[in-house]
Amino acid sequence: MSEQEIPHVELSVDGLLKAAQDATGLHDFGDESFREPFEVLVKSLNEEANLNAVGRFTQYQRILNILCNRLRTEGWIARHPEILDEQITAPVVIIGLQRTGSTMFHRVLASDSRFYAPLWYEVRNPAPYMDWTPTQTDQRIVEGEAEVAAMLEANPELAAIHPMDPHAPDEDIMLLEHSFYSTVPDAFCNVPTYGKWNDTHDNTPGYEYLKRQLQSLQWQKKQKGQQAERWLLKTPHHLHHVATLLRVFPDAKIIQTHRDPLQTIPSAASMNYNLWIMCADEPDPKVVGEQWAAKYARGMLHTMQTRQSKPDAFIDVWYKDTVANPMVPAQAVYDFIGMTFTEEARVAMEKWREENKREARPSHEYTLEQFGFSEEGLKEQFAEYRAQYLR
Repeated sequence: MSEQEIPHVELSVDGLLKAAQDATGLHDFGDESFREPFEVLVKSLNEEANLNAVGRFTQYQRILNILCNRLRTEGWIARHPEILDEQITAPVVIIGLQRTGSTMFHRVLASDSRFYAPLWYEVRNPAPYMDWTPTQTDQRIVEGEAEVAAMLEANPELAAIHPMDPHAPDEDIMLLEHSFYSTVPDAFCNVPTYGKWNDTHDNTPGYEYLKRQLQSLQWQKKQKGQQAERWLLKTPHHLHHVATLLRVFPDAKIIQTHRDPLQTIPSAASMNYNLWIMCADEPDPKVVGEQWAAKYARGMLHTMQTRQSKPDAFIDVWYKDTVANPMVPAQAVYDFIGMTFTEEARVAMEKWREENKREARPSHEYTLEQFGFSEEGLKEQFAEYRAQYLR
């Protein structure tokens, strides 16, 4: 679709709310806590993001989609109130800087059928359409496959950075996005006012809504015949709010992945820059680098401080170990969470590794200087973290 063919859309709070209600025929968006960050985001997109026609349309569609999902979520809960009886027990949550091998380790562990894992198409569209039945083709899968294909066509570099698969386990940050308490908009666009709002406000409503979504997804998975013991989640975003996560999920077990920020931060900047260029013309890569390095430096300090009060909730896993042989850290994780590392689980994990080798994807190319970084600067910015975990 050329820029001339892209429909003109108006990014407005009232217009988006009405469009979602018109599209679904539903009216209950659920808890009202989403409204303030939603309004801040729309203002930031209009005034700061310098969106091109493609960016404006895709951000409009993304927010509209979120609002429709909120409406359908409440529609399903009204139809099946037992959804809120679902127990989210001792979830296992992988956190760490971007580019620390967490996606691979998440998908390796998720090969064990005793875990519920949120799939990409589920986190993108957590609420089924209101005519959904568990035995028929899920329209969300069809849409997920089309969206991933369109993203890769628009920017093939994404395949080198993150393995895009609508059927694979993926980050629950896209569930948090539905509360408007997340860094997903920051990843796609330059929205500093919205980012600052999230950084300076209590994110508890976002995590409470995440729990509601997990209850809904767990109920859906059971309707399709899946029976598991606990959730396996993963997103670097939790570094910024792990204390909040542990308040909402007090029995959560946290796996923190580690790798030198000299490798991870430039790679993360490259990933987000490759999203920014799909929404704005000629975004400044140094602005991307500055925002995300500062964000992760703050988040890492928050997690380090939180660990001092709840040390038993955390286990450490190093990138070099997951790359060398993920079965070794996997055994340590199973011991930590109190599950038996069965032979069936090990075989499933080895099968996943064989079918998903890293060399099957193109290499990811970037430089520190491209994003305004230097070795000395990153060492200083992450000095406490490097001193504690990378000696």
